[in-house]
Amino acid sequence: MDDAPGVRPLPSLVALRCFEAAARLESFSRAADELHLTHGAVSRAVRAVEDQLGVPLFERRSRRVYLNDHGRLLFDGVHAGLARMAEAAEAVRRRVAQRPLLLSCEPTLLMRWLIPRWGDFQARYPQQTVHLVAGGGPVDWGAGLDLAIRRSDFDWGRSTHAVPLCAERVGPVCQPGKLAQFFDAADGGAYRLRADAPLLHSKTRPHAWTDWSKQQKTQIPSAPAASSLILEHFYLSLQAAAAGLGVAVGPQLLVQDDVQAGRLAAPLGFAADGSQYCLLARQAWAKDSAAQLLCDWLLEQMEHAQ
Repeated sequence: MDDAPGVRPLPSLVALRCFEAAARLESFSRAADELHLTHGAVSRAVRAVEDQLGVPLFERRSRRVYLNDHGRLLFDGVHAGLARMAEAAEAVRRRVAQRPLLLSCEPTLLMRWLIPRWGDFQARYPQQTVHLVAGGGPVDWGAGLDLAIRRSDFDWGRSTHAVPLCAERVGPVCQPGKLAQFFDAADGGAYRLRADAPLLHSKTRPHAWTDWSKQQKTQIPSAPAASSLILEHFYLSLQAAAAGLGVAVGPQLLVQDDVQAGRLAAPLGFAADGSQYCLLARQAWAKDSAAQLLCDWLLEQMEHAQ
């Protein structure tokens, strides 16, 4: 932006900082030490201010410098201005330090895994405030999000900072009381998915069954059973499985609590599908930050889940 007509440009902020330190300390050498500059750099900066204003600002006596009347007038304004800027910068730091982290998490993971464990994080770190929001797919960092937990089923860009949390492991799950209806018992106590078993699909993971069958090198019925369902969201397929309506592909992370509580059975176990959950951020966070505390806690919780 052009300067307003008749308004002369100010000396640079760097030069004014050098002037303020030299005037306050009455020494170019001490000012240089405080600002981590050389004596010559401070001297040149002060000379630049004097040249731009067209008047000397110091009386130089031996190794000391003293403000003259012009220098005192400038010092009062610059010193007060730098103090205001320092106060404003500190206020911003305090605001950032107190602002809660905003963590976006895939909805099913949030509901079925993160929220049931969130009390542990709050108990360990009561001084940290983290707000949880549901979200999936590409992350809109412009919406104020600080962190996001996503599965690596899309490209989030090379500039995104990503920390792997755990591999995705999946397997068929159903209501325990429906095992005999949906699975055949094979030799050695193993199970095999029946050809007429109703499969539960979801629009948010439409290829879950196909991907699982390829990974396991097994076949699933090409024609779905009449009682098979296509549900709007992935978590609805898991809910339908618990209700005995069919067999869903269940990620271990999302169904382990239901399996342990006896609400779901996983007769074929779980196997890695090649994807993983990651903690994402726009840029790397500091090692002593709240984000690092949260990352360490997530890694610990997910390690216990494997």
